[in-house]
Amino acid sequence: MALETRNANKPQVSIIIPTYNESQNILNVLKSIGDIIPKNIFTEAIVVDDNSPDGTGKIVEDYLKNVKKIAGYTVNVIHRTAKNGLSSAILSGIQRATGDTIVVMDSDLSHPPQIIPKMIETLRHYQCDMVVASRYITGGKINGWNKKRKLLSKIATMIAKKGLGVKTNDPMSGFFAFRKGILKGLNFDAIGYKILLEILVKKRGLDIKEIPYTFQNRTLGSSKLDFPIIIDYVKSVWKLYRSGKPEENNEKRKSVKFFSKAGRFYTIGATGFAINYIISLMFSGGLTEIWYLHANILGIITSMTSNFVLNKWWTFGDRDFSFKKTISQFSKFIMFSSFGALIQLGVVFSLVDNYDWMYTTALGVGVLTGAFSNFILNKKWTFKDKLW
Repeated sequence: MALETRNANKPQVSIIIPTYNESQNILNVLKSIGDIIPKNIFTEAIVVDDNSPDGTGKIVEDYLKNVKKIAGYTVNVIHRTAKNGLSSAILSGIQRATGDTIVVMDSDLSHPPQIIPKMIETLRHYQCDMVVASRYITGGKINGWNKKRKLLSKIATMIAKKGLGVKTNDPMSGFFAFRKGILKGLNFDAIGYKILLEILVKKRGLDIKEIPYTFQNRTLGSSKLDFPIIIDYVKSVWKLYRSGKPEENNEKRKSVKFFSKAGRFYTIGATGFAINYIISLMFSGGLTEIWYLHANILGIITSMTSNFVLNKWWTFGDRDFSFKKTISQFSKFIMFSSFGALIQLGVVFSLVDNYDWMYTTALGVGVLTGAFSNFILNKKWTFKDKLW
């Protein structure tokens, strides 16, 4: 959806606050904003509620009927009919906003309203395009997160910076301010929960300043971070990665070549799993009646062999199957695949034993880490392919 800046002579600053089941926090957020916003800055807060079952939207409506109006500060609420996602909610708020400066923040008090005046002043003083409240620069920090949550955040940040080429230290921040004009003509996908990342990727060259703040984990209500949100983030990153400029969106990009080969490698790995499973079943009770462990060994050997042949021929395009070279490569392939399995075991043990992760979650991270190292090692050393 494309956003257009509307001319308006009313609020100078519009604060977008998306909500879903935040009945315990939203009034404190609105009151805090009213207390800290300078009186000479006409400000509107726009609450965008995704049909919260706990009645968050109605609580805001009741608040507007009964509260004494504060000069230069208005509150509006947008009632949406379904839970359509955080990014979509923010875009709805931006479309309704009449201020030239937009502030986006969470509604659970993890983003201190006291930082907003500093963000607005930084925009004015430096005449920059955007100000990001950052947890990952000097002076910024996070309170109340466990080791698992911190690790997930760092991984997501690393993916955004390394995979998408974002320079901002905290591209996953949900607390930022910008000049509305920078969005003119920009098309959003509104996938996932971090619209800042989409702006940073699609609007290269913005003048951005970061200011530190302390992220305070919520004390009331429940976190919205769950597995579907993580999946949405992965989808969003992949879509943003593929969306490069038209002249760059072709196979000449080294990064696309890298991920294309990685995709082939893991596709073959999935095929190998199926081959392993089928062969093991066939020899343990189908074609023969050998001991199930022996049948499993046959399955492993068959899948490793098929994985090697398919990767050599399809993934890395090596059609030289001379005996000496093939045996040498096959030996390295088996060795590095076994090393990848050891890395997987080490990661799982470390996360479960040292960080108290659930086994199922640790196993997923371990499998991904082992598979990635397996791909990198075989790419570099077995098939002599450039690493990047």
